[in-house]
Amino acid sequence: MADARTEHVETGPSGQPALKRVMGSKLLLFFVVGDIIGTGIYALTGQVAGRVGGALWLPFLLAFAVAFMTAFGYLELVGKYPRAAGAALYTNRAFRIPFLTFMVAFAVMCSGITSASSAAVAFGDTYLAEFISSPMPLVAILFIAGLGLINFRGVSESVKTNVVLTCIEIAGLLIIIGVGVWAVLNGSGEPGRLVEIDTADQTWLVAITSATSLAFFAMVGFEDSVNMAEECKDPVRIFPKAMLWGMVIAATIYILVSVTSSLLVPADELKAAESGALLKVIDVGAPGMPREIFSALGLFAVINSALINMLMASRLLYGMANEKIIPKQFGSVHPFRRSPWVAILFTSAIAIVLVSTVDISVLGGTTALLLLVVFAVVNVAVLVLRREKVEHKHFRAPTAIPVFAAIFCLYLVSPLSGRPARDYTVAAILLAVGLVLWGVNWLIMRARHERPPQLDAKDLEG
Repeated sequence: MADARTEHVETGPSGQPALKRVMGSKLLLFFVVGDIIGTGIYALTGQVAGRVGGALWLPFLLAFAVAFMTAFGYLELVGKYPRAAGAALYTNRAFRIPFLTFMVAFAVMCSGITSASSAAVAFGDTYLAEFISSPMPLVAILFIAGLGLINFRGVSESVKTNVVLTCIEIAGLLIIIGVGVWAVLNGSGEPGRLVEIDTADQTWLVAITSATSLAFFAMVGFEDSVNMAEECKDPVRIFPKAMLWGMVIAATIYILVSVTSSLLVPADELKAAESGALLKVIDVGAPGMPREIFSALGLFAVINSALINMLMASRLLYGMANEKIIPKQFGSVHPFRRSPWVAILFTSAIAIVLVSTVDISVLGGTTALLLLVVFAVVNVAVLVLRREKVEHKHFRAPTAIPVFAAIFCLYLVSPLSGRPARDYTVAAILLAVGLVLWGVNWLIMRARHERPPQLDAKDLEG
């Protein structure tokens, strides 16, 4: 006789047990906030100030506006298709072009690697330097190698752990805001800097859009939450409020931090401080406060951000190998650790090359460039998939929003935005690696007289 207490196990599309739905609206909200807040604001504040001048808050506000509009498109699609896979799933359902689906997935993977590489540089060059003196890029390389080892062991992070880490990340930024409020109340700060735009060798429009294209790096992360759809309770209902409120909270913190930074420190000094710009704010606003306190919080922020991104990148590569769209060797799993060790080695190797050869501002700009292209594709997919109806009710974005979002994303991708040529070069090299993997796989399959893989939406959903 069956035990009445036996729990009913829900099954997924493949017949295997479905992911456990443990995330309610509050945990999802923390996930969104925690995924956005991280390396971007900690590492690139000085670089953004160097492009726009004292009006540092404006690029972050504009980046939020573009990301917020794009979020409406993601909300419509995750409501229609509450499955994991995100942009790759939406691209495949909308266009049915396997190569395009592959390039979108590979671009997302590369954005994770460049983001983790930015965190590695900030870790070694800025926050760890407050405790020990060590050569760069050696520390960044060891940092990436350490992440690879943790990744290899098989990291299982719970959403409750994410709550703790998110609180630590926010605490660091709240210290900056508190320092600014204290300093202003005591007569410090220069309000006039908040409207200064650096037009020394460019127009004001190029200065703003160039800074916005870099500041966009600080607003990404919200799109990762759609991959948690199968682990959320009633995702169709809770996603809109959780994602939009999470973005508003993160953007508000960013704008307050950028206003504080401009009030207390001139833009040229923020630029000179590079990834240590927020430490410079601490020095000016609260010279008696030990820098080690903020540096320790910064270490937690960049470690968490980098680990999440490297986990995502290696698993994406592993997934593409399982779908037979890159050589199957990248899907190899270690027999004891049960982790995708070849994918981990490959993504870690790319990250090590990047931290050894590329400036942190280029890494952040490349991350933003890759994701802006992906977001443009997703916004178009929203409109294309309007022809595909589903039986359940779901969030629907006003038609104008994905249209404008796609236009703004493409503008920030284009050279008209003042984006440095180096961003395009690094992005092109990374995508060329993906193209090579695709070509090698095609040649292998042709030699074996096998048909090229045709991605099916059900494969990506499962």
